[in-house]
Amino acid sequence: MFADVILPLPLHAIFTYAVPAGMQEKIGTGLRVVVPFGRRKYYTAIVKAVHGNAPANMKVKEIHSLIDSHAVVNEPQLTLWEWISFYYMAPLGDVYKAALPSSMKPEDLLTRFTPKTGTFIQVNPSLDEGTVAGLLGRAKKQQQLMDEIGHYLVTNQKERLSKSELSAFACYTPSVFNGLLQKEILLTLSLETGRIATGLRPTRDPYPLNEHQQKALTQLNHCFVEKQTTLLHGVTSSGKTEIYIHLIRQMMAQGRQTLYLLPEIALTTQLTQRLQAVFGDQIGIYHSRINDNERTEIWQKMLSENPYSIILGVRSSIFLPFQKLGLVIVDEEHETSYKQQEPAPRYHARDAAIMLSLFHDAKTLLGSATPSIESFYNAQTGKYGLVTLSERFNGMMMPRIQLVNTRDLRMRKKMKTLLAPALIEEIEAALAVGEQVILFRNRRGFAPMIECSNCAWTPRCSRCDVSLTYHKKGNQLVCHYCNSHYRLPTACPSCHEESLKPLGLGTEQLEEEVAQLFPGSVVARMDMDSTRGKDAYERIITGFQEKKIQILVGTQMLSKGLDFDNVRVVGIITADSLLNYPDFRSHERGFQLMTQAAGRSGRKNRQGVVIIQSADPGQEVYSFVTRNNYDAFFRRQLAERKMFNYPPFCRLIRVVLKHKEERKVEAAAALLAEILRKTMKERLLGPNKPIVGRIQLFHIRELLLKLENGLSPQKVRDTLKNGEEVLRHNPQLKYVTLYYDVDPL
Repeated sequence: MFADVILPLPLHAIFTYAVPAGMQEKIGTGLRVVVPFGRRKYYTAIVKAVHGNAPANMKVKEIHSLIDSHAVVNEPQLTLWEWISFYYMAPLGDVYKAALPSSMKPEDLLTRFTPKTGTFIQVNPSLDEGTVAGLLGRAKKQQQLMDEIGHYLVTNQKERLSKSELSAFACYTPSVFNGLLQKEILLTLSLETGRIATGLRPTRDPYPLNEHQQKALTQLNHCFVEKQTTLLHGVTSSGKTEIYIHLIRQMMAQGRQTLYLLPEIALTTQLTQRLQAVFGDQIGIYHSRINDNERTEIWQKMLSENPYSIILGVRSSIFLPFQKLGLVIVDEEHETSYKQQEPAPRYHARDAAIMLSLFHDAKTLLGSATPSIESFYNAQTGKYGLVTLSERFNGMMMPRIQLVNTRDLRMRKKMKTLLAPALIEEIEAALAVGEQVILFRNRRGFAPMIECSNCAWTPRCSRCDVSLTYHKKGNQLVCHYCNSHYRLPTACPSCHEESLKPLGLGTEQLEEEVAQLFPGSVVARMDMDSTRGKDAYERIITGFQEKKIQILVGTQMLSKGLDFDNVRVVGIITADSLLNYPDFRSHERGFQLMTQAAGRSGRKNRQGVVIIQSADPGQEVYSFVTRNNYDAFFRRQLAERKMFNYPPFCRLIRVVLKHKEERKVEAAAALLAEILRKTMKERLLGPNKPIVGRIQLFHIRELLLKLENGLSPQKVRDTLKNGEEVLRHNPQLKYVTLYYDVDPL
């Protein structure tokens, strides 16, 4: 008997091992086995298939040991892994490595997952009441403690209690407790406790839907009869989340599970509270901020006879072992955070979730106020169902959006701070009546760069072709590509003058200036730097929800679906930076970010105010944002995409080559382009040097394929792999790193 296994290594191949005689009745698909690989290494592999076909002309090694008695990966999961590996041209081993928590695939078997245990106390079940009374004798304090224990166990219908519960009793002292242990009236037990909170009970039913929400829910259910995927295009604050809750209830009534995907961990903090209020401990939370052992416990619970009915998580949640998946909700489906960039596999969780639903015979619901061009096009052309929710909940008005010309204000010397006078005035008015403010700047740090005012010298990263960002906290320069840190020089290394000055604006500087402008208010910052700790998101969001923070400054994570009912003013600082980027999607992203950020305002009772600061307010995209006109924006973008042949009218594949020697990567890119152009013709563009041509000492070159939608993915894959194989046969270029980014963002 032989087993084909998947190794957690960047390899496309499946490897075959002989199954030892004593293991043959126990082994099966989806189980973990320990296998030798190479001369001295052992890895935790996943069994993909068991068969009787011996590999030809090669010696087969034996499986070392079997870890599981039951499969930890099911058939739909393996099918999804294979699809991701094929479509995104990623090694199957990389997909496996990304899918399982680290403690479930240890290279050192001593580091594998260990259950969390706790000490519990119970009354000795072999003693009757008379025997206990005899052992207690005249020990009055021991009798009192036993009376408390007995009453507690009966009242709470428990067989045992924890040591912390016992220590809270009025009659408890260590000496009294130890006396009962010595008489063996009480026994201590070490039991598995788990790391995940249990026992949470629902505190409310789903809220009744209003007329517009109920109509949308009815339309969604109708769409699901005919379509596997449906897009819910609902404006900000239209009550999409409550519709999701009603759909989840429908799934639970059918005995089926729901996967609720979010683009950012920050969103899980707020949404967890809302879902737990309705569903209690039927919901599991899965993302990278929970530790690896907690992720393993969630994985094991999903394999148990009592799995979670709902999983709330980010993109990695698609890899969990669902047993009865009925619905996948992809909230804020337009978000680029759903696309995995580094490391491989470079998959898009939204598109992978649609395939996951297909493999489970489930439905997918995409939700957004600003859908991606591709998703809205699929809905318009009938590939997806489409339901529109155009009314804000409870008749809330859409925010008033004002565009401010900062260039004109500076020329007339009327802009004396980073904030325009109109924005300062609106903030003061909001703070005066106890309302809150969000200020959005999509650049962390104090300043994007430092420059010598004498000779224009700018500090750059020694490992990457980028200028360094100044972070005032720590007084250091940081590379945002490789995270290298540098000491801030006191004088210019080029001209030796003490004339270094920060240029540009980051969230750190914005936070500092706002705190000076509004000294009576509490100002907080929410960006990658301020949310590194495990509970950092929770502290900031909870503080803002509880109105302990009046002004919140942050990057794009502030724009992604957070729901605060006391925010009246939103300021978008230096909005042009969202648009002025050499990418065909730059206006789409800018429109989405500004519209989503604007949607955080005026979510209760009063109309919100949004101030957009721009030095170039004549750009057409601003007119779509200020009028909240997604349909007109979509038509404009679609016409441009069609004219220049960009998605959704074609597929893109980016081929990336890297090497520490620039001449080698240039030669490899030129050779690969020559090979591919014979087949791909005008579909192939490049090779090109990207905007950032060196990262972490690796020089980079790129090729871009623009492929018509009907072209066979298998033929494209074969062409690329054949070209790669020819490249690998060149001894000078065989070690150039090469990877594929399918549907790049």
